[in-house]
Amino acid sequence: MTPPSSADRPGSADRPASAEPATARLPWLGTPLADRPGDDTGPVSIRGERPAPPRPGGTNPESPEAVLDPETVLDLQAPEAVVDPEPVPTTEQAPGRAGRNLRAAIGVGLGLGALILASLLLWRPAFLAVVTAAAVVGVIELTRALQAGRFRPPLIPLLVGSVAMEILAWTRGSTGLVVGFLVTALAVVLWRLADGPAGYLRDAAAGVLVALYVPLLAGFAVLLLVPDDGVARVLAFIATVVCSDVGGYAAGVLLGKHPLAPSISPKKSWEGLAGSVLACILVATPVIALALDGPWWAGALYGAAIAVTATLGDLAESLIKRDLGIKDMGHLLPGHGGLMDRLDSLLPSAAVAFLLLSVLAPV
Repeated sequence: MTPPSSADRPGSADRPASAEPATARLPWLGTPLADRPGDDTGPVSIRGERPAPPRPGGTNPESPEAVLDPETVLDLQAPEAVVDPEPVPTTEQAPGRAGRNLRAAIGVGLGLGALILASLLLWRPAFLAVVTAAAVVGVIELTRALQAGRFRPPLIPLLVGSVAMEILAWTRGSTGLVVGFLVTALAVVLWRLADGPAGYLRDAAAGVLVALYVPLLAGFAVLLLVPDDGVARVLAFIATVVCSDVGGYAAGVLLGKHPLAPSISPKKSWEGLAGSVLACILVATPVIALALDGPWWAGALYGAAIAVTATLGDLAESLIKRDLGIKDMGHLLPGHGGLMDRLDSLLPSAAVAFLLLSVLAPV
């Protein structure tokens, strides 16, 4: 039987005629498959075909193991379907309802209280050093926070002025404190001239605000210490502010339902404010009557005023932080944030405490 000619073979009509022999066009014909040249795109079958590339989420459809259940394919393609049955525990303490790490906040608060008590009871000028250091740290934190809003208050005159104001308050009283503030404000305005006119009013005003908000108000705590019964006055001031924070925190967590200023601090409530006022009155009344020989009603008035002032100071700093788009003034104190986040209620309350005690329990 004669084999069919090339013209009679199927598909030969579609191939172009060529006088070149097959061995010339494919020189590797007749060699073993293992010795044939190839490329790095995959293996070649005996028929000269390459297997289809694997589909996403499965294997080669030509292989038997490629037949998968449709639900299985969907599970493989959905990363959210893989759920860890036991989440890995973390060592970080979860915050409470008020947004604080309560254990760390209590520990830091007790440490700060012990430092203040030791400075007051062992050597009174040591409290001056504590207030001065707090004012310096507060100025640095507030200046850095203002930089988030593109304010550039000059730091060096503010730091020098902070130290000078506290020393003048201790040595020259209220007059020295006011003079120190005025000189510091003038130094800020003049220092900023060296950086040119761009943003001058903005930066100079921010610098004067820092000088007023931190070292000037902190100086009233030093003025409380100046009289002979200054230790009792400072303790009455600090204890009342602490009771305001504790009473407001407890009442807000347990009973808080009506927001006090939701656009500024959503976690503060009217119930928390009432708890602050009640706690301050209960503490300030016996302290003013027994330690400073004032009438009982003076203690009640003093306690209520400090509770309101401490709350307003906290809201004022919250307003500044919201305007700057930051959560905390710093990260120095675990559970509290920065030092300014603890000074926010103390600073304005120091001025109110000095003025009220000067009238209700004069020296």
